[in-house]
Amino acid sequence: MTAADGRTDTGGGTAGGRPHTGSGADGGGAAAHDTVAAVVRQWRAVRPDIDTGPMEIIGRINRCAALLQQAEDAPLRRVGLTRPEFDVLGTLRRTGHELTPGEIARETFSSGAAVTKRLKQLTERGLVERRGDARDRRVAHVRLTDAGRELVDGILPEQLSYESAVLSGLDGEGQGELAGLLGELLVQLEGRLGVPRG
Repeated sequence: MTAADGRTDTGGGTAGGRPHTGSGADGGGAAAHDTVAAVVRQWRAVRPDIDTGPMEIIGRINRCAALLQQAEDAPLRRVGLTRPEFDVLGTLRRTGHELTPGEIARETFSSGAAVTKRLKQLTERGLVERRGDARDRRVAHVRLTDAGRELVDGILPEQLSYESAVLSGLDGEGQGELAGLLGELLVQLEGRLGVPRG
């Protein structure tokens, strides 16, 4: 199936033959007028036999993520960074200590080859530096340079300010409820996929 954001296939997420009983796209309110609701109504018209409930959740998560990332990437583009490169810098900043490329790969859910490429680019820009392990030449340790730390610290407040503005339409209780539900979903998904937490 074509998902609500126009890019992701959600075919595996909708089971056949089970009527959707939640409020969903037809439940009124703002949700009844978003882009996902329109897609769901179209699928219900041509395939009334399937349950589109999962699409109403996954489609909205995907759509929100795509819209948020487009806007959040603007400050990164201004300083010539890609999102994956900033993820590497952010990981080094928030952990507060040196990491090996393998540790960075695990923290950023990236392949080793991708991290190697990003580290090369960031090293050339003087944002990170690598040192060899005294006991094992095959191991490298990566840390932020002063320039890298300054760049991360300069961009992060702008991103957080944008995120606060985006969420301002939800009151504190609504934000807390949404954060809790997403947290529960994330824990379940990480558990199924074997992703380490903590």
